Amino acid sequence: MAAALERRSIDPVPESERHGHPRSLFTLWFAANMQITSAVTGALTVLVGVHPLWALVAVLCGNVLGGVPMALHAAQGPKLGIPQMIQSRAQFGVYGAVLPLVLVVVMYLGYFASGNVLGGQAVAQITGLPVDVAICGYAAASALIAIVGYRLIHRFGWVASALSVVVFVYLTVRLVGGHDLGAVLGAPTLDFPKFLLALSLTASWQLTFGPYVADTSRYLPSGTSVRATFWWTYGGTVLGATWAMSFGALAYAFAGKAFKGHEVAYVVGLGGEALLIPLLFAIALGKFTVNVLNIYGGSMTVATALTAFSRRAVLSQRARVGYIAVVGVLGGVIAVLGRGEFLGNFVLFLDFLLYFLTPWSSINLVDFYLVRKESYDLEAMYDPGGRYGRWAAPALIAYFAGIAAQIPFSNVEGVFVGPMAPVLGGADVSWLIGLAVPGALYAVLQRTLTFSRSR
Repeated sequence: MAAALERRSIDPVPESERHGHPRSLFTLWFAANMQITSAVTGALTVLVGVHPLWALVAVLCGNVLGGVPMALHAAQGPKLGIPQMIQSRAQFGVYGAVLPLVLVVVMYLGYFASGNVLGGQAVAQITGLPVDVAICGYAAASALIAIVGYRLIHRFGWVASALSVVVFVYLTVRLVGGHDLGAVLGAPTLDFPKFLLALSLTASWQLTFGPYVADTSRYLPSGTSVRATFWWTYGGTVLGATWAMSFGALAYAFAGKAFKGHEVAYVVGLGGEALLIPLLFAIALGKFTVNVLNIYGGSMTVATALTAFSRRAVLSQRARVGYIAVVGVLGGVIAVLGRGEFLGNFVLFLDFLLYFLTPWSSINLVDFYLVRKESYDLEAMYDPGGRYGRWAAPALIAYFAGIAAQIPFSNVEGVFVGPMAPVLGGADVSWLIGLAVPGALYAVLQRTLTFSRSR
C-alpha cells in the first residue's frame, strides 16, 4: 500500500517520474468546476441584484477573463516540476513567501470547509446520518484520496467529469423545461455597477484557483508546451464553471428563497423522488474532485510555509500524510462550526480572497513570463542563503502596494466601501487594479535593482 502512495510533496519531480498528457487537465478542471459550489457562486450574481440575463453575461465574461491568469499558472508546473507556492519563493524570498502562503492556506481551508458543508449535506440525505457526522466523513474521504495522490486525483477527475456532464445535462433540461425562461430573461435592465460586482464574483472564482494549478500539472514532462498546458486547462475550467454558474444563476432567478440556503435539496428535487438518491450521490461525488484538490494543495502549502525555516526540501511519506491529516481536521472543524449562514459568508469569503490573492498572482505571472522568462534555480528556492534570499523587497513592496491600490475601489457590501466606489456607481473594479498595479510595479522594481547592481 505504501508503494502506491505518492512520494513527492514539496520537492521537484525528476524527469524520470514525469508522465501524462495535458488533456488530463481539461477533465480535471472541468470536473473541479462542474459542481454545486460553482452553482452557488452563479446564484450570487442574481442575489446581488443583477437581472438574470445580464447575470449570465457576467458569468461568461468573468470566467473568460479570470480563466486567463488561472491557466497561465498551469504552464509553470511542467516547466519547474514543483508545487505552485514553492515557486513564490523566487519572487518574495524564502521567508517572504510565507506571507502569501498564510493567505493561501486560509483560502484552501475556506474552500475545503465549504465543500465539506455541501458534500456533507448530500451524504447526510443519502445515509440518514446527522449532518455534522456526514461532513466529517466527507472530509476524511477527501483526505484519503489526497493521500494516495496525483495519479488517482487525475483519474478521478476523468470519471467525475463524465458524470458531471450527464448529471448537469439532465438537471439543466429539468430546470429550464420546468419554468418560463422567456419571462425570467425578458425585459433586461442593466445596472452596470451591480453587473461589475457580479463580474468580480465570477472572476474571483477563477483567480483563486491560481495557487492550485501548477500542483496538478507538475508531473507532466518538462517538454510539454506552454500553449498546450494553457488551452487544456483554460478550456476545462471556463467551460465547466460557466455551465455550472449559469445553472445556479437561473436556479436562483426561478426559485429565489427556495434555492438560497437549501441548494442541495433544491437541485436534487429537480429530478423527483425516483432520482433523489442517484442525484445526491452525483452531487457528493461531483464536489469531491475540488475538495480533494483543496486538501492536496492545502497540505503542500502548509508544508511550504513551515519548511521555509527548517530548510527541508523533501518530506517523508509520514510527514506528507501528517500535513494532509492536519488540513483535513481543520477543514472539517471549520465546516461543522460555520455551516449556518453559508451563502452570505461565502460572498464575503470570495471578496476577501480577491483583494489579497490577485496581487500575488500578478507578481508571480510577471516574474515567470516577463522578468525571469521561465528560468529558475530550483535549489535556491529551498535555501534562505541562496540567490533568492530570505526577503525580496521588490515583490513585498509591489504586493502591499497592490493591496493598497485596491482599497479606494473596493466595495464589500455591509463591510467597507472605498471612496472611488460611489464615484463609479458602487461598482467594484478593485480586482482589475490588483492585476495591473503590482505586476507592473514589480517589473519596474526588479529592473531598477538589477540595473543598479550591475553598475
